Amino acid sequence: MSLMSKLLMSTVIVSITLSANSVPDNKLLVKYVKRAIVKNPQVTVKGVTLLESKTNKNLPGWTILLTTMDLEYQKKELHVPEMMFFKDGLITGHLVNLKTGNDYRNEIKPTVPDSYYNDAHLLFGNKNAAHKVLIFSDPQCPFCRETVPGIFKAAKENPTKLAIYYYHLPLLRIHPVSGVLTRVMHVAQNQGKLDVVEKMYTLKINPRETNATKILDAVKKHTGYTVTKAQIDAKEVKDALKSDEDAAAKMMVSGTPTIYIDGEWDKMRDGYKKLIK
Repeated sequence: MSLMSKLLMSTVIVSITLSANSVPDNKLLVKYVKRAIVKNPQVTVKGVTLLESKTNKNLPGWTILLTTMDLEYQKKELHVPEMMFFKDGLITGHLVNLKTGNDYRNEIKPTVPDSYYNDAHLLFGNKNAAHKVLIFSDPQCPFCRETVPGIFKAAKENPTKLAIYYYHLPLLRIHPVSGVLTRVMHVAQNQGKLDVVEKMYTLKINPRETNATKILDAVKKHTGYTVTKAQIDAKEVKDALKSDEDAAAKMMVSGTPTIYIDGEWDKMRDGYKKLIK
């Protein structure tokens, strides 16, 4: 069970008394979180930040609230994404289609803020390209290794059609080696060595490896790129990776690769192919 699972529990439908279909008052949202979501007495609910409200054609009358729960646990601040569905004074964290079994919580993502499309994260293509593709990825993730290189190739071949904005999201519990690899990728990108970033997706290495010296030696052997431990341990590098992690949390990203095209979640991860025909 994850830390968040220990801190929180599944939501239930709760009645909130206010006019139908309006966005609930923030104080009511905080009350709902305290009453129905956060059950651990060691966790303090400091507030709820509404990131975005949106609708879905499959959920007529429902307003989808994309929020961050601002919590404190063991003197540490936590900002935990939470989706809520609101209609006619009722609010819940899950809406399930009885025919398909699909939980709409897993079908909806926030819209990408314009600020995410910045030069620091532009990897391939022109920033004024016709379409923007944003990727959260881990180079050791098998699904990423199948999908992401093809998107890179498409953008390199069609730079006026696709601009790739790349965010690191190492899944350290599954493959700890990605902690070092993503920092290497960040340094290489800043140096303009984009081929190194691409080659990380074909690097064969023990996913449980944590010895930085061994990892850097493997990177050099595979890519020809030399980088020091001091370079990847620099504060600005770690801060950049932490910023990417925070961005993923705000976008409610829980797995890789998670891909957005022109601000909207591309669930099937192949929408870019239609844009380059």
